[in-house]
Amino acid sequence: MIPIASAQPDGEMVSLYAAQAAIHPRAVHGRFAAWRWLLVWATQLVFYGLPWLTWNARPAVLFDLAARRFYILSLILYPQDFIFLTGLLILSAYGLFLFTTVAGRLWCGYACPQTVYTEIFLWVEHHFEGDRPARIRLDQSPWNARKLLRRGGKHLVWMAIGLWTGFSFVGYFTPIRVLAASVLNLGLGPWEMFWIAFYGFATYGNAGFMREQVCKYMCPYARFQSAMFDHDTLIISYDERRGEPRGSRSRSASKPRGSAGDCVACNLCVQVCPTGIDIRRGLQYECIGCAACIDVCNGVMDTFAYPRGLIRYATQRSLNEGGEPLTLGRVLRPRVLVYSAVLLLISAAFVASLAMRSPVRVDVVRDRGALARLAQDGGIENVYRLQVMNATEAVQRYRFEVAGIPGATLKNRGEAVLAPAESRWVSLSVAISPQQAQALGPGVHNLVFRITREADASASEAAVDEKSTFVVPR
Repeated sequence: MIPIASAQPDGEMVSLYAAQAAIHPRAVHGRFAAWRWLLVWATQLVFYGLPWLTWNARPAVLFDLAARRFYILSLILYPQDFIFLTGLLILSAYGLFLFTTVAGRLWCGYACPQTVYTEIFLWVEHHFEGDRPARIRLDQSPWNARKLLRRGGKHLVWMAIGLWTGFSFVGYFTPIRVLAASVLNLGLGPWEMFWIAFYGFATYGNAGFMREQVCKYMCPYARFQSAMFDHDTLIISYDERRGEPRGSRSRSASKPRGSAGDCVACNLCVQVCPTGIDIRRGLQYECIGCAACIDVCNGVMDTFAYPRGLIRYATQRSLNEGGEPLTLGRVLRPRVLVYSAVLLLISAAFVASLAMRSPVRVDVVRDRGALARLAQDGGIENVYRLQVMNATEAVQRYRFEVAGIPGATLKNRGEAVLAPAESRWVSLSVAISPQQAQALGPGVHNLVFRITREADASASEAAVDEKSTFVVPR
């Protein structure tokens, strides 16, 4: 960014932009740090491990864009099942609203990919360059072999993690064993190579360099989170009544009663913050709710034999009322109950829709080249193309029937056999006799195709009806 400067009468240039110093978070240990690392392990085991799992001799999770099929365990979804993705996004949104209303930015502090990968990259940085003071000294030291070795090793590991992340990401769209063989044989396709490099570079840049900038300036969630907070939302807070007036002191010094607060002005809460804020200034939109300041402050309180909780999860109401404990009634307030009820209803509808989903999908397309044609016997024929999709992993036989118009018959094939997860276009011709055409009269008439999956040893009979129209010309 170019500094903005103003010219003074005496010619002095005054900069109106101060470059932000690099943030080097100090390592922290404690209950919330343990929870954060538990989420790091859980999310990465799922992300890196799912592409390698097999299910019915195929990847357990595979989004095959070329074939327009999406495999999730035993589910086979088609683009026509887009409604389920919509439901999943709505569930995620309401879940985020609920958790934010109850306890603030839990997602940001513990499970957001930006937080997770920043935690991993910081761990690598800590092992190559040391903790915060050592990293600051390394920044200020001149370039030499030691600095080059430490910085170079860190960046090599960062790039390896980024490329492995990109490789795993592409493994959700190309079977990962096939992808691994292509990498080893130097036979990657251009798109696979692009997305591995792009996703790897994004991980490397976001978690290695941008870090808090993503949370503070790029992520929109920081801007509208306050709309979901109220006075009974659990947020990470500094107890000003107890901590002020703050002041430094030795560990052995006794604190005169009433003359000083519990805050010893060690500034460790600032040093461990990944976004570099001072939680003692109150709630700030930059706070991602990681609770690192709680862990380090509790450690300081233990050192001075003061009660824990100077920085803690608390509500604005409890702080204003002198530390009144949170009650169940304040947790189960109307907003929380409404979000919970909506989330429960949508979840039930989502699960029920998946359970009742038909194992066969059909799309009916009219032959636009000839809406209707005159048969040799004087009857009327309409031609249709049916896209039949087998949503199971077994060979299925389908039977076609037509209803809605008395006497209408299928002129050609009446059944089709589809391989597992196969999608096929089937052409059908529906005909009516001259007498039936005269009885119907010219115009457009409703028609129904019934596609029945015949029962066999692996599945019961299932049917789906698709509406269309039959045209009788004038």
